[in-house]
Order: sequence, then C-alpha cells, then structure tokens
Amino acid sequence: MKSVNIIPVVLISLISLTTTAQDQAKIPGGISIAIKAGNAAELSRYMNSTIELLLLDKEDFYKKNVAETILKDFFAEYQTKDFTIRHQGAKNDAQYAIGNLKTEKGDFRVYFLLKKVDQELLIHQIRIESDNGK
Repeated sequence: MKSVNIIPVVLISLISLTTTAQDQAKIPGGISIAIKAGNAAELSRYMNSTIELLLLDKEDFYKKNVAETILKDFFAEYQTKDFTIRHQGAKNDAQYAIGNLKTEKGDFRVYFLLKKVDQELLIHQIRIESDNGK
C-alpha cells in the first residue's frame, strides 16, 4: 500500500523538475519585445559589454554602444513588422533562441546566445541573416 502512495509524489517531483528546467530555458521577454519593436536601445539593455554581432555584411565583436548603433541602423532600414521565437533552449550556462523577424523589406532568421554574467542573463551573440524561405 505504501508504494501506491509514493507514485504520485514521484510523479509530482518529476513534473516540477521538468517545469523548472523549461523555465530556466526561457529567454527574457523584453528581448522579444525589443526586437519586435525594432528598438535597439531597449535591446542593448540585455547585452553584455561586448557582443559578437553577425548582421548581413557586418561580422565582428563590438562594444555594446557600437552594436546598438549598428542595430539601430538595421532597424531604421528594415522596419519590423513581427518577431516570433521559434525555438529556445539551454546548455550548461548558456541559453539560446532562434526566431523569425518579418520586416517591410523581407524576412530574417535571428539567433541569439545568452550567458550569465554576475547572475544576470546577457546577450553575447546576435546573428541576423536573410531567410530565403528554406
């Protein structure tokens, strides 16, 4: 009879562990909101002091303020219509997300990588590339 009572406790424990792991893989909502709005200044709030930015013809490590300016120029040229995260996950101390950005001039695939810095999750890499429907 005791083993029957233990089964619900084990199931509840497994469910809570799974939920906790999924919650830890959540990308801060402010990142999606900033990208969807085309707001580079807001997005920069989530950036590490230096980030790797791979954006169309630009690919390098940039200081946060320079990356913000480059992204501001991108959003000025490509007015955003919508952004949705398609996949996100976590591995070790890093979290990542892949999303689709729809703009007035075409669609893009967006990848970003976040790592913890002093207990704060910050963007270390942003990759924005043309999405030709593949």
